[in-house]
Amino acid sequence: MAENRGNTPLRPRFSFMWFWVVVAIGIIGASLLGDGETRPIEGDWEMVNGLVENGCVERIEVKDKEIASVYLTKEMMDSLAKDERFKNMPQTGPQITFNTGGDVQDFREQIERAERVASENGIEAAKVKIKYNRSEKGWGEYIIDFLPWILIIVVWFFIMRGMMRGAGGGGGGGGIMNVGKARAQMADKNNKDRVTFKDVAGLEEAKVEIMEIVDFLRKADKYKALGAKIPKGALLAGPPGTGKTLLAKAVAGEANVPFLSISGSDFVEMFVGVGASRVRDLFEQAKKVAPCIVFIDEIDAIGRARGKNSGFSGNDERENTLNQLLTEMDGFQTNAGVIVLGATNRVDILDKALMRAGRFDRQIEVGLPDVKERKEIFDVHLRKLKLDAKLDREFLAKQTPGFAGADIANVCNEAALIAARNDKDCVTQEDFLAAIDRIVGGLERRNMPMTEKERRSTAIHEAGHATVMWRLKNCDPVLKITIIPRGRSLGATWYLPEERVNHNVEHFMHKLAGLLGGRIAEQMLLDVTSTGAVNDLERTTKTAYAMVAYYGMSPKVGNISFYDATGQRDMFTKPFSEQTAVTIDEEVRRIVDEAVALTREIIEAERENIERLADMLLEKETIFSEDVETILGKSAQQADKELREPKNAKDGEAEPKAEGETISTDEGDITYVIEPAKSDEETTKTE
Repeated sequence: MAENRGNTPLRPRFSFMWFWVVVAIGIIGASLLGDGETRPIEGDWEMVNGLVENGCVERIEVKDKEIASVYLTKEMMDSLAKDERFKNMPQTGPQITFNTGGDVQDFREQIERAERVASENGIEAAKVKIKYNRSEKGWGEYIIDFLPWILIIVVWFFIMRGMMRGAGGGGGGGGIMNVGKARAQMADKNNKDRVTFKDVAGLEEAKVEIMEIVDFLRKADKYKALGAKIPKGALLAGPPGTGKTLLAKAVAGEANVPFLSISGSDFVEMFVGVGASRVRDLFEQAKKVAPCIVFIDEIDAIGRARGKNSGFSGNDERENTLNQLLTEMDGFQTNAGVIVLGATNRVDILDKALMRAGRFDRQIEVGLPDVKERKEIFDVHLRKLKLDAKLDREFLAKQTPGFAGADIANVCNEAALIAARNDKDCVTQEDFLAAIDRIVGGLERRNMPMTEKERRSTAIHEAGHATVMWRLKNCDPVLKITIIPRGRSLGATWYLPEERVNHNVEHFMHKLAGLLGGRIAEQMLLDVTSTGAVNDLERTTKTAYAMVAYYGMSPKVGNISFYDATGQRDMFTKPFSEQTAVTIDEEVRRIVDEAVALTREIIEAERENIERLADMLLEKETIFSEDVETILGKSAQQADKELREPKNAKDGEAEPKAEGETISTDEGDITYVIEPAKSDEETTKTE
């Protein structure tokens, strides 16, 4: 019985408001439809006076001293039917109505005067009977009279009920009196669908620091015994999509303490003082359930540095909200047991007072995942997909350098969509590669109108990129080349960026040469200069200026950096003189010219191979590194890797070289220095 009773659907609760809705609809319908009878003609005294003088009126009934209903004689109704004015005159009831003006005595005198005129004209007619009535209102008319007051009372009732509900409902209601309450959400630790650290792949260092805070709340006595104080707050900082909010959700799922979450934009309101009021209410709620964790997502919405752009806006409501937050986190009153977690991707614009020790004691960097962490993220997002058994997850991780967790989730979803679109039974590795191409490059545009000359120019351009990058050891390894238009590009050379943590001048020069390979190949082999290299030139210019103005890689400029890591510099002023600006421009041009010379040297030596690559591209439209190797041979990156990583002695293989031993190669003598082995999956970062 209990089971059947539990499955019985709940009946909708009756709302008394619907009764008033039905009453209002009934009254409006009755007033619009009426009784359905033909209405009398609306006239005036001139019309009625003429009818009385002609002996047409039998009687007149006056209601409430104003509304007069005129009843005509039967004979006159037939004769007046031909008159256009009385064409729609009803045959029963009053034929004409008009307003007497409210003066009964004057109305009576006018009727008698009209009767005398009729007698003088020899018209024999009965004297007009006049009857005065007083109307009695029915219940419907009383309701219509009082309907506005009824509606006002009903609206006032619901407003007051909402106000009382908001005043008594803590911070979760939406009443008019609740505008100053913080709309924080309390995480339910018993929720079956809660996020835990098992759902957060990678971020091992961040999880260690976060778990230390959770562990402090769980086992506070262990830390207090040594005199340690609970940290006031921790700031999760990093690029968008790296999992800051997801990490906070995992904290809510793992912690056995209350977890209140709110967005920074929830404090922003058009009313003055509301933001500060909501901050106070948030910490009041937290104190009641302490020890607890308060999570403020996108804290830069209220934590922006004070005093900025003061000349553009006079509104200091956001600054008042920030001041209240600073006071609550570490002010005169202490918040024992309340830990604040914040998340932002704009640490550079946060107020310094918010970042000091005692408020946000720790700044946890949640950066882009390395190749190992990307594999773990793929494992999480591939759980719900029906996959091909041959899928190589390590290969997918290597194909997505620089991808954040949100990007990888998008790749998995896009691959499933592509597989379903092609009516496949499972998601294959080709679907994932197509998804990566779709996300990075955009949609394919095979129907773009291109002439044979334009296709040839595009093929030479991409072959030039690939050849230069293939011959320089510090360029990124080429994966594939395509001349299929995708997004805004007519073709693309796909490469796998090496995840370096440090770059030198040689790395940058080889990178510039690879970027300029397409433009120089077009100029040398086709004698044309097209607009297809605009993105290459933009990246070349930015890299060259970064070398000179940021990294101090110019002998003339010296070891000086004009980079502003804080983001606080005025955008209208430059931190160097005009003479220094000229020197920077000259050095940038020198660096680009040296990269052009290196590129020309390689292309001049590889003319025939570039032509062969272009022919292969025109035939296949897309070629891979294996196809390039058949024409260009082993790449410089692969040769350098084999040279720097000697193999262990096996059957027919040479013994590993000892430290200090010198060997001769085509590139000159090399002296071996034993270094720790580097993994292919080493974490790197491109500046």
